[in-house]
Amino acid sequence: MSEKSKVAIVRCESYDPVLVTEAVNKGINLLGGAAAFVKHAEKIILKPNVLVGDSPEKLVGPHPAVFECIAKVFKTETENLYYGDSPGFGNNQKAYEKAQLSVAAEKNNIKTADFITCKEVIFKESPFTKKFFIAQGVLDADGLISISKMKTHGSMRITGAVKNQFGCVPGILKAEYHLKLPDPFDFAKMLVCLTLLVKPRLYIMDGITAMEGNGPRGGNPVNMKVLLFSTDPVALDAVMCRLINLNPELVATITCGKEYGLGNYAENEIELLGDSIKDLINCKFDVVRKPLEHVTTGEIISFFKNSISSRPVIDKEKCTKCGTCVKVCPVNPKVVDWHNGNKNVPPVYNYKRCIRCYCCQELCPEKAISIKSTFMGRLLLRR
Repeated sequence: MSEKSKVAIVRCESYDPVLVTEAVNKGINLLGGAAAFVKHAEKIILKPNVLVGDSPEKLVGPHPAVFECIAKVFKTETENLYYGDSPGFGNNQKAYEKAQLSVAAEKNNIKTADFITCKEVIFKESPFTKKFFIAQGVLDADGLISISKMKTHGSMRITGAVKNQFGCVPGILKAEYHLKLPDPFDFAKMLVCLTLLVKPRLYIMDGITAMEGNGPRGGNPVNMKVLLFSTDPVALDAVMCRLINLNPELVATITCGKEYGLGNYAENEIELLGDSIKDLINCKFDVVRKPLEHVTTGEIISFFKNSISSRPVIDKEKCTKCGTCVKVCPVNPKVVDWHNGNKNVPPVYNYKRCIRCYCCQELCPEKAISIKSTFMGRLLLRR
Protein backbone atom coordinates (compact mmCIF):
# COMPACT_ATOMS: atom_id res chain seq x y z
CA MET A 1 0.00 0.00 0.00
CA SER A 2 1.40 3.40 -0.96
CA GLU A 3 2.19 5.96 1.73
CA LYS A 4 -0.64 8.32 2.59
CA SER A 5 -0.43 12.04 1.80
CA LYS A 6 -0.15 14.14 4.94
CA VAL A 7 -2.19 17.32 5.42
CA ALA A 8 -1.77 19.39 8.57
CA ILE A 9 -4.87 21.23 9.75
CA VAL A 10 -4.21 24.04 12.22
CA ARG A 11 -6.95 26.11 13.79
CA CYS A 12 -6.22 29.84 13.97
CA GLU A 13 -8.85 32.25 15.28
CA SER A 14 -7.62 35.49 13.67
CA TYR A 15 -4.73 37.29 11.99
CA ASP A 16 -3.28 38.36 15.30
CA PRO A 17 0.50 37.98 14.72
CA VAL A 18 0.99 35.95 17.90
CA LEU A 19 -1.72 33.46 16.92
CA VAL A 20 -0.54 33.24 13.32
CA THR A 21 3.07 32.68 14.39
CA GLU A 22 2.02 29.84 16.66
CA ALA A 23 -0.20 28.27 13.96
CA VAL A 24 2.38 28.53 11.16
CA ASN A 25 5.10 27.01 13.33
CA LYS A 26 2.78 24.21 14.40
CA GLY A 27 1.75 23.38 10.83
CA ILE A 28 5.29 23.30 9.44
CA ASN A 29 6.58 21.33 12.43
CA LEU A 30 3.85 18.71 11.97
CA LEU A 31 5.40 18.01 8.56
CA GLY A 32 8.98 17.86 9.81
CA GLY A 33 9.96 21.50 10.33
CA ALA A 34 11.56 24.06 8.01
CA ALA A 35 14.75 22.00 7.65
CA ALA A 36 12.72 19.28 5.93
CA PHE A 37 12.07 21.66 3.03
CA VAL A 38 15.04 24.02 2.85
CA LYS A 39 18.79 23.44 3.04
CA HIS A 40 21.23 26.06 4.24
CA ALA A 41 21.95 28.86 1.72
CA GLU A 42 19.49 27.57 -0.88
CA LYS A 43 17.64 30.19 -2.94
CA ILE A 44 13.97 29.80 -2.03
CA ILE A 45 10.97 31.59 -3.55
CA LEU A 46 7.85 32.31 -1.50
CA LYS A 47 5.05 32.37 -4.06
CA PRO A 48 1.83 33.92 -2.67
CA ASN A 49 -1.34 34.23 -4.76
CA VAL A 50 -1.46 37.95 -5.58
CA LEU A 51 -3.88 37.87 -8.58
CA VAL A 52 -4.06 41.66 -9.09
CA GLY A 53 -2.99 43.15 -5.79
CA ASP A 54 -5.78 44.18 -3.43
CA SER A 55 -5.78 45.16 0.24
CA PRO A 56 -5.81 42.23 2.68
CA GLU A 57 -9.41 43.03 3.65
CA LYS A 58 -10.54 42.01 0.15
CA LEU A 59 -9.22 38.47 0.70
CA VAL A 60 -7.79 38.08 -2.79
CA GLY A 61 -4.53 36.61 -1.52
CA PRO A 62 -2.93 35.28 1.65
CA HIS A 63 -2.85 37.77 4.50
CA PRO A 64 0.48 39.59 5.00
CA ALA A 65 0.61 38.31 8.58
CA VAL A 66 0.60 34.73 7.27
CA PHE A 67 3.15 35.58 4.59
CA GLU A 68 5.48 37.22 7.12
CA CYS A 69 5.29 34.35 9.59
CA ILE A 70 6.09 31.82 6.86
CA ALA A 71 9.03 33.98 5.80
CA LYS A 72 10.40 34.12 9.34
CA VAL A 73 10.26 30.33 9.65
CA PHE A 74 12.28 29.78 6.50
CA LYS A 75 14.69 32.60 7.27
CA THR A 76 15.96 30.36 10.06
CA GLU A 77 17.24 27.97 7.38
CA THR A 78 18.36 30.35 4.62
CA GLU A 79 19.04 34.04 4.18
CA ASN A 80 18.62 33.56 0.44
CA LEU A 81 14.86 34.11 0.51
CA TYR A 82 12.87 35.78 -2.30
CA TYR A 83 9.19 36.28 -3.09
CA GLY A 84 7.00 37.02 -6.07
CA ASP A 85 3.99 36.29 -8.24
CA SER A 86 2.71 37.43 -11.60
CA PRO A 87 -0.63 39.28 -11.40
CA GLY A 88 -3.24 38.89 -14.11
CA PHE A 89 -2.37 42.38 -15.32
CA GLY A 90 -0.65 45.53 -14.10
CA ASN A 91 2.63 46.28 -12.36
CA ASN A 92 4.03 43.52 -10.14
CA GLN A 93 5.55 45.79 -7.52
CA LYS A 94 2.41 47.89 -7.17
CA ALA A 95 0.40 44.69 -6.72
CA TYR A 96 2.73 43.58 -3.91
CA GLU A 97 2.39 46.99 -2.28
CA LYS A 98 -1.42 46.96 -2.43
CA ALA A 99 -1.47 43.47 -0.95
CA GLN A 100 0.88 44.75 1.82
CA LEU A 101 3.34 41.98 1.06
CA SER A 102 6.17 44.34 0.16
CA VAL A 103 6.21 45.89 3.66
CA ALA A 104 6.49 42.47 5.29
CA ALA A 105 9.17 41.46 2.78
CA GLU A 106 11.30 44.58 3.26
CA LYS A 107 11.05 44.32 7.04
CA ASN A 108 12.52 40.81 6.85
CA ASN A 109 15.05 41.53 4.09
CA ILE A 110 13.28 39.37 1.51
CA LYS A 111 14.01 40.40 -2.06
CA THR A 112 11.65 40.33 -5.03
CA ALA A 113 12.18 37.57 -7.57
CA ASP A 114 11.95 38.16 -11.31
CA PHE A 115 8.38 37.34 -12.31
CA ILE A 116 8.48 39.64 -15.37
CA THR A 117 10.96 38.06 -17.76
CA CYS A 118 10.53 34.42 -18.68
CA LYS A 119 11.96 31.50 -20.57
CA GLU A 120 10.31 28.86 -22.69
CA VAL A 121 10.57 25.45 -21.05
CA ILE A 122 9.84 22.17 -22.81
CA PHE A 123 8.44 19.61 -20.38
CA LYS A 124 9.00 16.39 -22.31
CA GLU A 125 7.67 14.11 -19.58
CA SER A 126 4.41 16.04 -19.28
CA PRO A 127 1.26 13.96 -19.73
CA PHE A 128 -0.53 16.88 -21.42
CA THR A 129 0.94 20.38 -21.89
CA LYS A 130 4.53 20.19 -23.10
CA LYS A 131 5.51 23.86 -23.40
CA PHE A 132 5.43 26.55 -20.72
CA PHE A 133 6.70 30.09 -20.31
CA ILE A 134 8.08 30.22 -16.77
CA ALA A 135 9.18 33.31 -14.83
CA GLN A 136 12.95 33.60 -14.65
CA GLY A 137 12.85 33.97 -10.87
CA VAL A 138 11.26 30.54 -10.54
CA LEU A 139 13.82 28.97 -12.87
CA ASP A 140 16.71 30.54 -10.95
CA ALA A 141 15.51 29.25 -7.57
CA ASP A 142 16.41 26.02 -5.81
CA GLY A 143 12.92 25.61 -4.43
CA LEU A 144 9.43 27.09 -4.20
CA ILE A 145 7.00 27.48 -1.30
CA SER A 146 3.44 27.90 -2.63
CA ILE A 147 1.10 30.06 -0.51
CA SER A 148 -2.53 30.06 -1.62
CA LYS A 149 -5.82 31.52 -0.39
CA MET A 150 -8.96 29.55 0.43
CA LYS A 151 -11.51 30.95 -2.01
CA THR A 152 -14.00 30.12 -4.72
CA HIS A 153 -13.43 30.38 -8.47
CA GLY A 154 -16.01 30.94 -11.19
CA SER A 155 -14.81 28.39 -13.69
CA MET A 156 -12.79 25.93 -11.57
CA ARG A 157 -15.04 25.90 -8.44
CA ILE A 158 -12.07 26.65 -6.15
CA THR A 159 -8.68 28.25 -6.47
CA GLY A 160 -6.17 26.59 -4.20
CA ALA A 161 -2.85 24.82 -4.00
CA VAL A 162 -2.76 23.47 -7.57
CA LYS A 163 -4.01 26.59 -9.33
CA ASN A 164 -1.60 28.88 -7.47
CA GLN A 165 1.26 27.86 -9.78
CA PHE A 166 -0.41 29.68 -12.71
CA GLY A 167 1.25 32.79 -11.30
CA CYS A 168 4.60 31.32 -12.39
CA VAL A 169 3.55 32.28 -15.94
CA PRO A 170 4.22 36.01 -16.42
CA GLY A 171 1.30 38.40 -16.89
CA ILE A 172 -0.20 38.60 -20.34
CA LEU A 173 1.15 35.19 -21.37
CA LYS A 174 -1.57 33.64 -19.23
CA ALA A 175 -4.11 34.71 -21.87
CA GLU A 176 -2.56 32.31 -24.39
CA TYR A 177 -3.43 29.35 -22.20
CA HIS A 178 -7.04 30.52 -21.86
CA LEU A 179 -7.30 30.83 -25.64
CA LYS A 180 -5.67 27.50 -26.41
CA LEU A 181 -7.47 25.63 -23.63
CA PRO A 182 -11.04 26.96 -23.37
CA ASP A 183 -12.33 23.66 -21.99
CA PRO A 184 -12.00 23.79 -18.17
CA PHE A 185 -10.91 20.15 -18.01
CA ASP A 186 -8.04 20.82 -20.42
CA PHE A 187 -7.18 23.98 -18.49
CA ALA A 188 -7.07 21.93 -15.29
CA LYS A 189 -4.74 19.40 -16.94
CA MET A 190 -2.42 22.26 -17.90
CA LEU A 191 -2.38 23.54 -14.30
CA VAL A 192 -1.53 20.07 -13.03
CA CYS A 193 1.31 19.74 -15.56
CA LEU A 194 2.60 23.18 -14.58
CA THR A 195 2.69 22.11 -10.94
CA LEU A 196 4.48 18.88 -11.89
CA LEU A 197 7.05 21.04 -13.67
CA VAL A 198 7.83 23.66 -11.00
CA LYS A 199 7.43 21.18 -8.09
CA PRO A 200 6.88 23.38 -5.03
CA ARG A 201 8.35 21.81 -1.92
CA LEU A 202 5.51 22.84 0.37
CA TYR A 203 1.97 24.13 -0.05
CA ILE A 204 0.34 26.37 2.55
CA MET A 205 -3.22 27.69 2.38
CA ASP A 206 -4.57 30.69 4.29
CA GLY A 207 -8.16 29.96 5.27
CA ILE A 208 -8.34 32.00 8.47
CA THR A 209 -10.77 34.27 6.66
CA ALA A 210 -11.76 32.70 3.36
CA MET A 211 -13.71 33.98 0.35
CA GLU A 212 -17.04 32.44 -0.61
CA GLY A 213 -19.51 33.29 -3.35
CA ASN A 214 -18.35 35.26 -6.39
CA GLY A 215 -14.63 34.47 -6.16
CA PRO A 216 -11.76 34.75 -6.84
CA ARG A 217 -11.99 38.55 -6.46
CA GLY A 218 -15.63 39.50 -5.92
CA GLY A 219 -16.71 37.13 -3.15
CA ASN A 220 -17.59 37.62 0.49
CA PRO A 221 -15.63 36.94 3.69
CA VAL A 222 -16.31 33.87 5.79
CA ASN A 223 -14.38 32.90 8.92
CA MET A 224 -12.98 29.40 8.44
CA LYS A 225 -10.26 29.83 11.12
CA VAL A 226 -7.81 27.40 9.56
CA LEU A 227 -4.39 27.08 7.94
CA LEU A 228 -3.56 24.03 5.81
CA PHE A 229 -0.11 22.57 5.10
CA SER A 230 0.97 19.71 2.82
CA THR A 231 3.55 18.49 0.34
CA ASP A 232 0.64 17.16 -1.76
CA PRO A 233 -1.37 19.96 -3.44
CA VAL A 234 -4.14 17.60 -4.54
CA ALA A 235 -4.63 16.33 -1.00
CA LEU A 236 -4.58 19.88 0.38
CA ASP A 237 -7.24 21.03 -2.10
CA ALA A 238 -9.31 17.94 -1.33
CA VAL A 239 -9.20 18.75 2.39
CA MET A 240 -10.24 22.30 1.58
CA CYS A 241 -13.22 20.86 -0.34
CA ARG A 242 -14.25 18.77 2.63
CA LEU A 243 -14.00 21.82 4.90
CA ILE A 244 -16.44 23.70 2.65
CA ASN A 245 -18.73 20.70 2.05
CA LEU A 246 -17.78 20.36 -1.63
CA ASN A 247 -17.26 16.99 -3.31
CA PRO A 248 -13.57 16.98 -4.42
CA GLU A 249 -14.55 15.09 -7.56
CA LEU A 250 -16.29 18.25 -8.83
CA VAL A 251 -12.90 20.01 -9.01
CA ALA A 252 -11.03 19.18 -12.21
CA THR A 253 -7.57 20.09 -10.85
CA ILE A 254 -8.14 17.46 -8.14
CA THR A 255 -9.33 14.62 -10.40
CA CYS A 256 -6.74 15.44 -13.08
CA GLY A 257 -4.09 15.76 -10.39
CA LYS A 258 -4.81 12.24 -9.23
CA GLU A 259 -4.87 10.93 -12.81
CA TYR A 260 -1.47 12.47 -13.61
CA GLY A 261 0.21 11.35 -10.41
CA LEU A 262 0.42 14.74 -8.72
CA GLY A 263 -1.33 13.58 -5.55
CA ASN A 264 -4.22 11.89 -3.78
CA TYR A 265 -7.74 13.02 -2.93
CA ALA A 266 -9.55 9.99 -1.48
CA GLU A 267 -10.08 10.19 2.28
CA ASN A 268 -8.42 6.80 2.83
CA GLU A 269 -5.31 8.08 1.01
CA ILE A 270 -4.86 11.15 3.23
CA GLU A 271 -3.56 11.30 6.78
CA LEU A 272 -4.82 14.33 8.68
CA LEU A 273 -2.51 15.87 11.28
CA GLY A 274 -3.14 18.56 13.84
CA ASP A 275 -6.63 19.76 14.72
CA SER A 276 -9.90 17.94 14.06
CA ILE A 277 -11.45 18.60 10.65
CA LYS A 278 -14.94 17.97 12.03
CA ASP A 279 -14.80 21.09 14.20
CA LEU A 280 -13.97 23.29 11.19
CA ILE A 281 -16.37 22.13 8.46
CA ASN A 282 -18.73 24.80 7.12
CA CYS A 283 -21.65 23.07 5.40
CA LYS A 284 -23.17 26.40 4.36
CA PHE A 285 -20.10 27.71 2.53
CA ASP A 286 -21.27 29.46 -0.64
CA VAL A 287 -19.69 27.58 -3.55
CA VAL A 288 -21.08 26.12 -6.80
CA ARG A 289 -21.77 22.44 -6.21
CA LYS A 290 -22.42 21.23 -9.74
CA PRO A 291 -20.19 19.54 -12.35
CA LEU A 292 -18.05 21.63 -14.66
CA GLU A 293 -19.31 22.08 -18.21
CA HIS A 294 -17.18 21.11 -21.19
CA VAL A 295 -16.52 23.86 -23.73
CA THR A 296 -16.94 22.34 -27.18
CA THR A 297 -16.36 23.62 -30.71
CA GLY A 298 -18.29 23.48 -33.95
CA GLU A 299 -20.93 25.92 -35.19
CA ILE A 300 -24.05 23.96 -34.27
CA ILE A 301 -22.64 22.71 -30.99
CA SER A 302 -21.48 26.22 -30.10
CA PHE A 303 -24.96 27.63 -30.78
CA PHE A 304 -26.61 25.23 -28.33
CA LYS A 305 -23.74 25.58 -25.88
CA ASN A 306 -24.14 29.36 -25.80
CA SER A 307 -27.86 28.93 -25.30
CA ILE A 308 -27.57 26.79 -22.17
CA SER A 309 -24.13 27.52 -20.66
CA SER A 310 -23.67 29.84 -17.71
CA ARG A 311 -22.21 33.19 -18.73
CA PRO A 312 -20.59 36.30 -17.22
CA VAL A 313 -23.08 39.13 -16.69
CA ILE A 314 -22.36 42.77 -15.81
CA ASP A 315 -24.39 44.45 -13.08
CA LYS A 316 -24.90 47.91 -14.59
CA GLU A 317 -25.54 49.44 -11.17
CA LYS A 318 -22.16 48.28 -9.82
CA CYS A 319 -20.13 48.83 -13.00
CA THR A 320 -17.86 51.90 -12.88
CA LYS A 321 -16.84 51.64 -16.55
CA CYS A 322 -13.19 51.11 -15.56
CA GLY A 323 -12.60 48.86 -18.58
CA THR A 324 -10.74 46.11 -16.70
CA CYS A 325 -12.98 43.42 -18.24
CA VAL A 326 -12.16 44.71 -21.73
CA LYS A 327 -8.42 44.78 -21.02
CA VAL A 328 -8.22 41.23 -19.70
CA CYS A 329 -10.45 39.51 -22.26
CA PRO A 330 -8.02 37.18 -24.12
CA VAL A 331 -10.15 36.84 -27.27
CA ASN A 332 -9.39 38.97 -30.33
CA PRO A 333 -11.56 40.81 -31.24
CA LYS A 334 -12.77 41.27 -27.68
CA VAL A 335 -15.81 39.34 -26.48
CA VAL A 336 -16.64 42.08 -23.98
CA ASP A 337 -16.12 45.59 -25.34
CA TRP A 338 -17.45 49.12 -25.50
CA HIS A 339 -20.56 49.39 -27.67
CA ASN A 340 -19.62 51.63 -30.59
CA GLY A 341 -16.65 52.81 -28.54
CA ASN A 342 -18.89 54.50 -25.95
CA LYS A 343 -17.11 54.34 -22.58
CA ASN A 344 -19.90 56.17 -20.78
CA VAL A 345 -22.00 53.01 -20.51
CA PRO A 346 -20.99 49.50 -19.31
CA PRO A 347 -19.32 47.20 -21.86
CA VAL A 348 -21.40 44.56 -23.61
CA TYR A 349 -20.79 40.88 -24.45
CA ASN A 350 -20.85 38.96 -27.69
CA TYR A 351 -21.64 35.58 -26.13
CA LYS A 352 -21.36 33.76 -29.46
CA ARG A 353 -17.58 34.15 -29.23
CA CYS A 354 -17.22 33.86 -25.46
CA ILE A 355 -14.91 30.99 -24.46
CA ARG A 356 -16.15 31.03 -20.84
CA CYS A 357 -12.70 31.65 -19.37
CA TYR A 358 -14.29 34.12 -16.91
CA CYS A 359 -11.18 36.32 -16.82
CA CYS A 360 -13.52 39.33 -16.79
CA GLN A 361 -15.36 38.06 -13.71
CA GLU A 362 -12.15 36.98 -12.04
CA LEU A 363 -10.46 40.37 -12.30
CA CYS A 364 -13.35 42.85 -12.00
CA PRO A 365 -12.37 45.22 -9.15
CA GLU A 366 -15.95 46.27 -8.35
CA LYS A 367 -17.62 42.83 -7.96
CA ALA A 368 -19.80 43.92 -10.87
CA ILE A 369 -19.55 40.70 -12.90
CA SER A 370 -21.09 37.42 -11.81
CA ILE A 371 -21.73 34.08 -13.50
CA LYS A 372 -25.39 33.52 -14.33
CA SER A 373 -27.36 30.62 -15.75
CA THR A 374 -29.30 31.27 -18.97
CA PHE A 375 -33.06 30.77 -19.20
CA MET A 376 -32.56 27.76 -21.48
CA GLY A 377 -29.92 26.36 -19.16
CA ARG A 378 -32.29 26.56 -16.18
CA LEU A 379 -35.09 25.05 -18.23
CA LEU A 380 -33.19 22.17 -19.77
CA LEU A 381 -30.54 21.47 -17.14
CA ARG A 382 -32.39 22.69 -14.04
CA ARG A 383 -29.44 24.90 -13.15
